[in-house]
Amino acid sequence: MSVVIGVPASAEHETRSPIIGDVVKKLAGLGARVLVQRGATDAAFTTPESLGDVDWAETSADVMARSDIVWTVGPLSASDEAATRPGQLVIGMLAPWSDAASATALAGRGVTAFALELLPRISRAQSMDILTSQGSASGYQCVLLAAARAPKFFPMITYAAGTIRPSRVLVIGAGVAGLQAIATAKRLGAMVQGYDVRPETREQVESLGAKFVDTGVHAVGEGGYARELTQDERAQQATALAKAVAEADVVITTAAVPGRRAPRIITRAMVEAMKPGSVVVDMAAEGGGNVEGTVAGKDVLVGGARVVGPVNLPARMPVHASEMFAKNLFSFTAPMITDGTLTLDWSDEVIAGTAFTHAGHVVHAGVAKALGLPEPAPLAAAADPATAEETSA
Repeated sequence: MSVVIGVPASAEHETRSPIIGDVVKKLAGLGARVLVQRGATDAAFTTPESLGDVDWAETSADVMARSDIVWTVGPLSASDEAATRPGQLVIGMLAPWSDAASATALAGRGVTAFALELLPRISRAQSMDILTSQGSASGYQCVLLAAARAPKFFPMITYAAGTIRPSRVLVIGAGVAGLQAIATAKRLGAMVQGYDVRPETREQVESLGAKFVDTGVHAVGEGGYARELTQDERAQQATALAKAVAEADVVITTAAVPGRRAPRIITRAMVEAMKPGSVVVDMAAEGGGNVEGTVAGKDVLVGGARVVGPVNLPARMPVHASEMFAKNLFSFTAPMITDGTLTLDWSDEVIAGTAFTHAGHVVHAGVAKALGLPEPAPLAAAADPATAEETSA
């Protein structure tokens, strides 16, 4: 009997879909069947015809009852989570650090859940890396939001009476999202600066045609991520950044720390010192914000600047975000399926390192510590997944 991969409808605010037609074909090649709740892909503009040979369910309860593996963009709804059963796999972006009670309840149902936010940052896992693919979408969207709100042109404009100088854009954080923001702002013709506490990012920033802002603070951590700054380093960083922020027409911040509050990098005083009409887009708004004064989901005025706190940025471009998401899910799931049979190799550092719950327990050490839960026994010798900043400043 073939493994069944189920796709229930996502939350109302979520437009992305975890399945596309190309991935359905690839799963069929592994001997797996796909079961989709009707309407689950509509918001991503994925039609039933484009999905191809899939089975359909009228309700999410039916999907949950018939699926061996459940693919989801975000955490399951309360009703879908309650419908899970022992031995069922749930794979997706599950916000593992969000709620100890929810994590314990999911584990208690005997579900083996893989939170792809926990994916080990190793070369073999790059094709599965949802943080990278969705971060690219977020960085791109941040620039579009800023350009739409800015009272100035981004590029240099020449007209009969003279020339309009290009806008100055400062991007803080040179991870995946930050580099995509830099590249997008450059494509729109802005003068761009980039900043990150990791000195090795200087070459990446400059390769995109931006100028690197050097504050003299270097904080190299493990796995290519930044370590947490000391109090003195934060003070030095703030002093050096204040000038660059004041000169910018647009500031975009991208520093996010999985499982922890986003680092506060831009103070209210820095924003108030910006020129009237300036725009700040805080990509980390959902995690508490990199900017003092950010309100998640709203635009607010701080002095003469508009501070934008967008949420769920990838959902603004569901077609390509869904395509990337579905391919990441396939890359992660495919090694588990052979001739339609499901097998989990717990000696695989990718599988062991991404596991969130298994056999009645929260099994990820970093998540258990963050939630105040007992330290789990190791599943296997596995690489430590990234728990530091996805894009760092």
